[in-house]
Amino acid sequence: MRAITPIVSTDWLRDNLGNLELIVIDIRSFQEYQAGHIPDAINVPFSSWTTTRNELSLELPDKTDLFKTISTAGIKTSSLVIIVNKADNSFSLADSNRVADTLLYAGLDEVAILDGGHDKWVREARPLSCELTKPEAVEFRNEVNKTMFVSKDYVRRQLGKSVILDARDADVYFGLTKDKDAARAGHIPGAKCLPASWVWNVDGTYRNIDELRKMSAGVVGEPGSQEIIVYCGVGGYTSTWWFILTQLLGYENVKFYDGSVQDWSRDTNVPMAIYRWE
Repeated sequence: MRAITPIVSTDWLRDNLGNLELIVIDIRSFQEYQAGHIPDAINVPFSSWTTTRNELSLELPDKTDLFKTISTAGIKTSSLVIIVNKADNSFSLADSNRVADTLLYAGLDEVAILDGGHDKWVREARPLSCELTKPEAVEFRNEVNKTMFVSKDYVRRQLGKSVILDARDADVYFGLTKDKDAARAGHIPGAKCLPASWVWNVDGTYRNIDELRKMSAGVVGEPGSQEIIVYCGVGGYTSTWWFILTQLLGYENVKFYDGSVQDWSRDTNVPMAIYRWE
C-alpha cells in the first residue's frame, strides 16, 4: 500500500512541503532551477538519470552510477520522492516518468510525479525560491528490479506471445513518418499503438484515471496475467505507459524495452512492420 499516490497535485505538495521524509527532485537544467524552483527542491538534472551505451540513447545507468546519484541526492529507502519537471511538451512530461521509473527500478516504493509539473506550480502563483538546496548525502543500498527491463532478444522471443505496446505517435508507428532515432520506419511486428502523448491534457496534467483505464483496456486488455512489453523510440515515452500501467492501473506483468526502436531497427535480422495497424 502506497503512502503517496503515484501522481500528486500542487495542493498536496503545498500541504506537505514540511514533511521531513519528503524529497522534491527538480530535473530541469541548473539554469532553470536557479531562476526559481519549489522551496527546498533538489536539482538533479534529467541527464544525471540516463546514459548512452552501445550507441543507444537514454539507457539505464549502471547500478553503481545510479546509486551514487541517489545517494548524493540524499534519498533513502524510506523517502517520499516527488519528481518535478517542465510541462511544456510531451517529451518533458515523459522525462518525469523516466526518472520515476528509474527510481522504482532502484527499489524505492514511494515515488510520485507532480501533476502539471513546475509550469502548473508557477501558473498558480505558488512560492518559489532561488536558494540552492544542497542535500546531505546518504549511503543508498538496495536491490534493483532485475525483471523490469528486457533486451531485444527477449522481445523477439515473445513476439506472438506477449502484448507488445508501441508508445510512439500514431504516424510514426504506422510508418508514415520515420522515427528520427530509427534506422527503418514502422513498428515491431504485432505491436499495438497507444501514443504516450495522449496521456496528458493540453495544460500538462494527466487525464483522469478512468479515461486512462479505458484507453489501456481498449488496447492491451484488462489487468491480468498477460505480459505487456512497452517500447517507443529510445525509452522516453515507454516510461510513461510503464508508469501508468504499473503504478496507477494495477497491471503487474509489464516489461520495459529500453533499447526500443533505436535498438530494434538497426538490426537487419529482425523484421519491421509498416503501413498497417495491428
